Amino acid sequence: MKIRIGIIFGGSSREREVSFAGGRTVYDNLDKSLFDAVPIFADSFGNLIILDLQYVYKGSIRDFYPHIESLPESANEFQIYAESIGDLTISEQIKLASKLGTKIEPSALSEIIDLAFLCLHGNDGEDGRIQGLLEYYRIPYTGSGILSSAIGMNKVVQKKLMQHAGFNVPAFFSVSRHEWKSKSIKNFADVIEKNVGLPCVIKPANQGSSIGVSVITKENVATLTDAVNKAFFIHTIKRENFTQLSHEQRVEYIRTLADIREGIGMPVKIGSKIIFHPEELLSVILNLFAEMDEEITIEAVEAESEVLIEQFIEGKEFSCIVIENTDRKPCALPPTEIKKGKEVFDYRSKYLPGLSRKITPIQIDDDGIEKIRTECGKLYNALQFNVYARIDGFYGNDGKVFLNDPNTTSGMMPSSFFFTRRLK
Repeated sequence: MKIRIGIIFGGSSREREVSFAGGRTVYDNLDKSLFDAVPIFADSFGNLIILDLQYVYKGSIRDFYPHIESLPESANEFQIYAESIGDLTISEQIKLASKLGTKIEPSALSEIIDLAFLCLHGNDGEDGRIQGLLEYYRIPYTGSGILSSAIGMNKVVQKKLMQHAGFNVPAFFSVSRHEWKSKSIKNFADVIEKNVGLPCVIKPANQGSSIGVSVITKENVATLTDAVNKAFFIHTIKRENFTQLSHEQRVEYIRTLADIREGIGMPVKIGSKIIFHPEELLSVILNLFAEMDEEITIEAVEAESEVLIEQFIEGKEFSCIVIENTDRKPCALPPTEIKKGKEVFDYRSKYLPGLSRKITPIQIDDDGIEKIRTECGKLYNALQFNVYARIDGFYGNDGKVFLNDPNTTSGMMPSSFFFTRRLK
């Protein structure tokens, strides 16, 4: 009898498209002579759906969900995710999910699968929540457990634990959303100069795939403010700029702003008003500017609670896969060097062809490679990871190894760092 592998992919995070593509790769390459592959799609609301095979091979989640029959009219043909339909009731969510396949309750998972292969990324996928659900129902799963997943998701907690454990850690500090919005931090440029210096990196504490990341090289209050707002998924539009745009340019502006990968995503808030659809957002902005508002601040409903500001490391960027051997000891594979076309290895650089190059092994001497592998293995143990992990970092110009952003669930696309041609 074949082992039933439930490939859980999709999800509600800003990385759901990477998860969806990775799940498809795993589905394609799982050895069907040994395993029964069960594609389980996690939707925007946390529902689990055994996905009809026709949808597994769609290019994007938005190509099939929401189903075309459920899409609201859009004069400007905005593509949306399901959460942009509105604040749906449970019964409305079930109706929406029923068009994709068979909705299943978590309590029924043990009757359907023998093991969960987790391809989820970001919140609800790498932060310990899905792991906790599977633990509760006694379903084995791939990757690390609840504690290490939660640690792997929070960059500020990571830094503090790594610092305490004696790893090389660049200078850093963090800012909470409350501190930032209440403007309780005065002379922010001076605070950065005092704590980390320039250049520095500003990033969300709880996002993956380098979403919301900026590199700041010059002391400029406006640039710093924009970078922190970007990491908190807050966006400000000025009337004088927006009203000068053509209709087509305004539509494209909103399209980019509503994109979960490059913008702040949907739904959003303007003041206390929640806006679900990009079409509605465009209309509200036009109305507010017609009433002579000079500036509009828009915030993502699914926002960020904390932002990390850290020293920029001069050196070579790398990524290293660590796999646990049968004796439960970590084995760090040769690290891959990342050569970028720009300063930030962001979402587009990672997943769009031609925007970065990956060289394995990293182009340094053998002693340096072994130093990276040793540090990655030590961090794997220190954070109590299990099965496998992807650990990113920098090999400094001074020969020091700086590790950052350890990932408990690596991308599973063919171009990703961790992918085996036949998963057995």
